[in-house]
Amino acid sequence: MAGVRDIRRRIRSVKNTQQITKAMKMVAAAKLRKAQERVIAARPFAKEIQDVLARLAQAAAGARHPLLEQREVNNVAYVVVSADRGLCGGYNSNVIRMAAAHITHSEVPSQVLAVGRKSRDFFRRIGATVTDEFVGLGDEPSFFQAKAIAEQVVNLYIQGKVDEVHLVYTEFISAIGQRPVSVKLLPLKAPTEQSGPKPSYLFEPSAETILETLLPKYVETLLFRALLEAKASEQGARMTAMGSATDNANEMIDRLTLIMNRARQAAITKEISEIVGGAASLE
Repeated sequence: MAGVRDIRRRIRSVKNTQQITKAMKMVAAAKLRKAQERVIAARPFAKEIQDVLARLAQAAAGARHPLLEQREVNNVAYVVVSADRGLCGGYNSNVIRMAAAHITHSEVPSQVLAVGRKSRDFFRRIGATVTDEFVGLGDEPSFFQAKAIAEQVVNLYIQGKVDEVHLVYTEFISAIGQRPVSVKLLPLKAPTEQSGPKPSYLFEPSAETILETLLPKYVETLLFRALLEAKASEQGARMTAMGSATDNANEMIDRLTLIMNRARQAAITKEISEIVGGAASLE
């Protein structure tokens, strides 16, 4: 019966774990709803500022700005957005794997601006150059946090310390679907000309001054949207992972219960056999 007691202990342990994973799934689902609402609200703004930039760039043809400057690539920076915590399935490993693949195949020196503890710890562990880190952003990243990251990125590029900046994050598709993506953040790609008549604007004081204000805001908006997409993806991945863990715990409890019943049946059968054998020896 010692085996049965051990199995009962394991069943209690699995049930306790199941309660934790079920609670984490419910918490992640509640956070996901809020994060999804923020992503949906941010997407139109990002699209609108991109359209505004396209119209202004078309009207101010020939205007120059450091963030639009194309130069020879001698150093690349990667802004890698991950989570601060685990227990979210393959969310962290997928985005980190994509960034690591880019760095590994890069023909020029690379550096990392790590957003989230998981990316910071990974790239430190493999010996990559971690220029800066942004951790503890919380469950609701703010625009001021995105602005702080954008200022660091813009300063690195304007000062010539890097010639390209890539943003690696996870795009939110649905609660059960997330996709790691990598986009070139700097230099900003000149928007394609829009159809129709060329817009006519009177720039005051100048087109360069307008771009000086608008382009950094555009970078901040891209980073803010990436943070929101990543946070919604994290919560969706955690909800899915905890749901799978809860289901696996159910299956494990069923298997352990079956094993326990078989062990009990074997023990009872053995005892009956011993009793029958003992009675037979007395005859």
